[in-house]
Amino acid sequence: MPPLEGLIRMKTEQNRTTEGGTKMKGVIVMCLGELVRNNFGQDKWEAALEKAGVKKDTIFLSTSNVDDVTVLKVIGSLCDILNISLVQAADAFGDYWVNTFAPKIYGAYYEGIKTAKEFLLNMDKVHVQTAAIVPDSRPPRFDYEWKNDKTLIMGYKSHRGLIDIMVGLVKGVGKYYNEDLKVTKLGDDKVEIIFS
Repeated sequence: MPPLEGLIRMKTEQNRTTEGGTKMKGVIVMCLGELVRNNFGQDKWEAALEKAGVKKDTIFLSTSNVDDVTVLKVIGSLCDILNISLVQAADAFGDYWVNTFAPKIYGAYYEGIKTAKEFLLNMDKVHVQTAAIVPDSRPPRFDYEWKNDKTLIMGYKSHRGLIDIMVGLVKGVGKYYNEDLKVTKLGDDKVEIIFS
């Protein structure tokens, strides 16, 4: 079974036992939609929504709660329609989020940060602050372990299991700061980052 189908099945089972299922914020789907519309066209976005069982004219608001399974189905539909892998989709999303979408709406989090290392080491704090001020938000948490002065193991703590998206985001951070990061997934909850 492909990894995304396994995630969808797991999330569907979790939602049966969790009242109302688990949700993520609409800002994630807003970014995904903007990425697809700008790079592949409105028709591809609408086709992916319909294939995922979502009305093609659905509007996602940044603070709305979107069912995790719905988001995963949209990602899966996009992979099928665009003929790309989950890793390719995650890399494209990470690049777009960090380099295009987030600077427009979360510019304050970029201010004063000069390196990819500083940015990444600040992410857990940003997510703690987000969870405190945005109702119903459940962003992932991160922990950090240095193997040596250039190698960081970044732990990923989330019920969503979207480690591939984290890898794409870390790569996007490297691009944003024009740094050559070597990023390796070490399982479902850890990423190794080697700074140049």
